[in-house]
Amino acid sequence: MTPGNNGASTPEDDDPFGYLYADGQANGATPPSGGGGYGYPGSVNRVRAVGERQYGQQQPGYGQQAPTAQYGQQAAPTAPYGQVPQQGAYGQPNAHYAAPETVPGGAPTGRQSSGGGGRGRGPNTKGLLIGAIAVVAAVVIGIGVAMMNGNGDENKASSGASASASAATSQSASPSPSSTSSVSASGELPKTDAKALRLEGGTTTASEFKGAKADGGIYVTGFNQVGAKVTWTVNGIQKAGTYRLYVRYGVPGTDADATLLVDGQANSQPLSMKNFGNTPAGDWEKGWKTTWANVTLTQGTNTIAIACNDGNQCNAVLDQVYLTK
Repeated sequence: MTPGNNGASTPEDDDPFGYLYADGQANGATPPSGGGGYGYPGSVNRVRAVGERQYGQQQPGYGQQAPTAQYGQQAAPTAPYGQVPQQGAYGQPNAHYAAPETVPGGAPTGRQSSGGGGRGRGPNTKGLLIGAIAVVAAVVIGIGVAMMNGNGDENKASSGASASASAATSQSASPSPSSTSSVSASGELPKTDAKALRLEGGTTTASEFKGAKADGGIYVTGFNQVGAKVTWTVNGIQKAGTYRLYVRYGVPGTDADATLLVDGQANSQPLSMKNFGNTPAGDWEKGWKTTWANVTLTQGTNTIAIACNDGNQCNAVLDQVYLTK
């Protein structure tokens, strides 16, 4: 194939650069000038706007007019046969590249107000204001709750300190030992150290002799004189009847005895505190013994007293007392 016109003057056979060759120039090929065509005389230069071609549709044949624009689109301007359509000036809208919003029926240029009027709606200032107020209210409520909790803790601490001070005052004001005992919830009868009994008639406590089972090795002494007495109040006796009273005592190798009273009434038999086992005379540390006597108690509260009366031999010390059925 040689440059030039090799047959029918059809677009497929046009050589746009035929004017560059000698044989093309001999056949009449001329360079392009102005807005017209170029190449051989009668050459075809078809121009189509960008995006006009629709894929899947039948294209116009040679020499036929391009399909018209669809509804809502602006038709591209046509140019004379063989000429390039005139482009718009720089910075001016081009019909081939018109934005959809500039076409009648195209996309809207901005958000439209739901209330009409064609004016765009600005930020939701009312919603922002409500949100800000809610945040401030939450902060204020949180601060209030924290302050209330803090005051509550301070009140609790103050109350606790007051209670501790009151407890300390009451403990220091009242005597530490108690001459009253109660039957436990399980029905177990009470047991107590003799030093916790009510001491009368010159009785006192000491810890000189070793071997006492009372807490701290403390026992009751000063019992060897007429008028000496210890009293124990027992609460919660569930059933009236005869009970056995045990007394742990100490003697210096000699026999002793005492008067036993229940609710102010003396038993017919004295409380025996003999030197069982015949421990050496004067040996208090080896003279710890245990004795017992039957007592008749009533239901409820009873008082039990061990006294040194006239006719008793009271040279003894008292360690512990307890009841059994």
